[in-house]
Amino acid sequence: MAREFLEHDVVIASGLAKGIDAAAHQALLAAGGRTFAVTGTGIAAPIFPAENRPLAKAILSAGGARGSAAEQVLAHQPAGEVHLPRRNVVTSGTTLGSVVIEASCTSGAKMQARLAAEHGKLVFLIHSLADTQPWARKTLDESRAILVTASSEITDRLGRAAGIQHAGQQRQQPALAGL
Repeated sequence: MAREFLEHDVVIASGLAKGIDAAAHQALLAAGGRTFAVTGTGIAAPIFPAENRPLAKAILSAGGARGSAAEQVLAHQPAGEVHLPRRNVVTSGTTLGSVVIEASCTSGAKMQARLAAEHGKLVFLIHSLADTQPWARKTLDESRAILVTASSEITDRLGRAAGIQHAGQQRQQPALAGL
């Protein structure tokens, strides 16, 4: 999936959590792609989880458009579950869509999918997730997500969404010029 995203200039935003988040960041960095992390800690607090501190440094050292960290909590505030919804709101707000690969009924990824849908963003659920998680099946049944079996389905939809977004921004330019 990382190779497909790289070929289509897709930037991955994730929460720097263990598992899929870290794997997505690492895969895109290794391939020379762009990624950024939205942390659940203050910008001056130690990165959580500690095992992902080297990854956070790699994201930042990639520099410029290739990597940055963002946060929505006080600078020295340590990690805490209370910050996860804020992290997910920021992640949703900065993206065209969310891809959920694995998520239990109590996971942050499920929350990410819900928030993205509420924000009018694209939500992609991997076929195996829909087969194993009742919440995912319900989300699909309610037409709040798109079932995908191949990464090309994601890049095709993101391409169309980016084109629509760009056209909307172009229409706004004349109106903003008069301000």
